Amino acid sequence: MAQEGRNTDEPVVLGEGKGDVRLLTLNRPRQLNVISPEVVSKLAEYLEKWEKDGTKLILIKGAGRAFSAGGDLRMFYDGRNSKDACLEVVYRMYWLCYHIHTYKKTQVSLVNGISMGGGASLMVPMKFSVVTEKTVFATPESSIGFHTDCGFSYIHSRLPGHLGDFLALTGARLNGKELVAAGMATHFVPSEKLVDLEVRLVSLNSDDPDVVLSAIEEFSEKVHLDEDSILNKQSIIDRCFSKDSVKEIIQAFEAEASKEGNGWISPVLKGLKRSSPTGLKITLRSIREGRKQTLAECLKKEFRLTMNILRTTVSPDVYEGIRALTIEKDNSPKWNPSTLEEVDDEKVDLVFKPFGDDLELHIPETEESRWDGKYENSVYAKQG
Repeated sequence: MAQEGRNTDEPVVLGEGKGDVRLLTLNRPRQLNVISPEVVSKLAEYLEKWEKDGTKLILIKGAGRAFSAGGDLRMFYDGRNSKDACLEVVYRMYWLCYHIHTYKKTQVSLVNGISMGGGASLMVPMKFSVVTEKTVFATPESSIGFHTDCGFSYIHSRLPGHLGDFLALTGARLNGKELVAAGMATHFVPSEKLVDLEVRLVSLNSDDPDVVLSAIEEFSEKVHLDEDSILNKQSIIDRCFSKDSVKEIIQAFEAEASKEGNGWISPVLKGLKRSSPTGLKITLRSIREGRKQTLAECLKKEFRLTMNILRTTVSPDVYEGIRALTIEKDNSPKWNPSTLEEVDDEKVDLVFKPFGDDLELHIPETEESRWDGKYENSVYAKQG
């Protein structure tokens, strides 16, 4: 992501104290609040400090029109010729993801804009995640030869049916109402009420989740899905994305696209076919494995995948994807291998293989994610 236009004297993350409430603001609006090494470091610093002091409630939001557009892809691209140039920041980011999932104090994310990829890892695991009509969520990593990261092999694998497989492979977008319905956000609040909600939360000066919940509910609205919402296509999604391989998924999706009333499938299918074959295969396997893995196991696996992909263990696609879609922006990536059939499954096995103990992500095994159980209380679950 380009860096021009930002005053280098401005902190990338603002940390403010208001009574016993702390407010974190991602402060790179012209770069859509992408997550750089400095952002990771500052977030970790603030959260570690506040978890140990007298802080009662933590709010996090994004400056400008984005919450966070995800990781700083330029950083990865610039480090492509150094084997482990990004090792430290990747390690720190996965520790941050774990910390957010298992944080001991009440957190509220106020998401009034783009929340994608790694940026969404600062939204979904929170005790309370508030979204608006301006919220846009997606996990589009496989489209650039990467994988669904930052804990989303854990989260997506626990969504209803095969919705998570669909979101991970297609990079399909969800709006605020859909996020609440699917259980990845807790409340929908119209954007014009968000400032008042923030003021109300600060005035609580309380760490009682029930008190915080009651305050948010004063501003929130019930969710009613639009008729054409992707969440109303669950039966088709399950039928297609339950298949055993990416090739079979695409074939099943193509068959559904030919049926009357399924015009929504064509643009999604087109995007799916444009994605990196290697990225798609790695992503599907990661989501499927995630169904049987703990949070810690998913994060450790994702750390391995990230480092092996950046090391081009199977393919250089991630750098080609970043070049084509975010740097030169010719939107014409040349994938290698170029087809699903050419992607060697034995090579894919290599990116999942555990490292030696000194290179693994070391996080506790016993903590449970605060996200667990969020879906069961969602609108979507209750509607069956």
